[in-house]
Amino acid sequence: MLVVGAVFVDVKGFSSGTYLPEGTNVGDVQVSAGGVCRNVVENLARMGFRATFLSMVDDNAMGQDVRDGLNALGVDTTHVFTCEKGMGMWLAILDEHGDLRGSISRQPDFKAMERYIEENGESLMEGCDGVVLGYDTNSAITAKMLQLADRHNVPVYGVVGNMGVILRHPEYLRRSACFICNENEAGRLFNQPVEGMSPEALLPLLVQESRNMGIPAMVITMGPEGSVYVDHRTGEFGRCPARAVNMVDSTGAGDAFFTGVVAALNQNMPLAAAVLAGTRLAARTLEFAGACCPDAREIFFGEDVKE
Repeated sequence: MLVVGAVFVDVKGFSSGTYLPEGTNVGDVQVSAGGVCRNVVENLARMGFRATFLSMVDDNAMGQDVRDGLNALGVDTTHVFTCEKGMGMWLAILDEHGDLRGSISRQPDFKAMERYIEENGESLMEGCDGVVLGYDTNSAITAKMLQLADRHNVPVYGVVGNMGVILRHPEYLRRSACFICNENEAGRLFNQPVEGMSPEALLPLLVQESRNMGIPAMVITMGPEGSVYVDHRTGEFGRCPARAVNMVDSTGAGDAFFTGVVAALNQNMPLAAAVLAGTRLAARTLEFAGACCPDAREIFFGEDVKE
């Protein structure tokens, strides 16, 4: 699979005691490479899939570490190039339970990636059987990648990095093989509050709204309530319960869920089995300090994924 998106430097602060939003919190601060698409391509590699990454890094030690780390996992980083302001930064605060309490994101400059795709787009699609596309780049990159995917008859799975992009370009969702988002993002897309709804109440709303918007397939994650899903191409819909975990770090779980679902769909699994695969991978990721699960291959290929 070809993964197209940004690399971020993740700065995460963990509170060791009860988190006080307006006070000083003692804890730990960790710096690591991140970004939704970087996390996805690492997860794919750890699951044993061939993955190519198109992205940018800064010309410094962190940028080199990103490439070296992905290379060690078997990711093709031929199209990861250096440029000024090539990496973004994400600042996150997590409470004593590992739950995200706030974040600030600084985007990289995507002009260099835009030029790179114009010059190398056709060769990027050679041998590609699926594209994971970060919708938080810019409209020119998204439009060009969708055009290339259409021409080569390759499915596209869009990653929500910035919901504002989706709201400005809802037509992107009609081209996505499956759109995956959380409750907050679904509420913004449907223009009505959905957080706090039960899965039984949200599922018919999902079926109706996604059909009206022309979205072929869609999944909404609901935290401890699991997820609901629909595939209008097959008529499949339902709910997948969450799994009980001992949570260490909540960051990266959504990226793991996305990766599991997309990897399974690209293996021609039905959506119900794909959502189960994503649920398993996300649950395991929650139990690790970091954005990716080290034993992703074992989790993904577990026997009950195929039930």
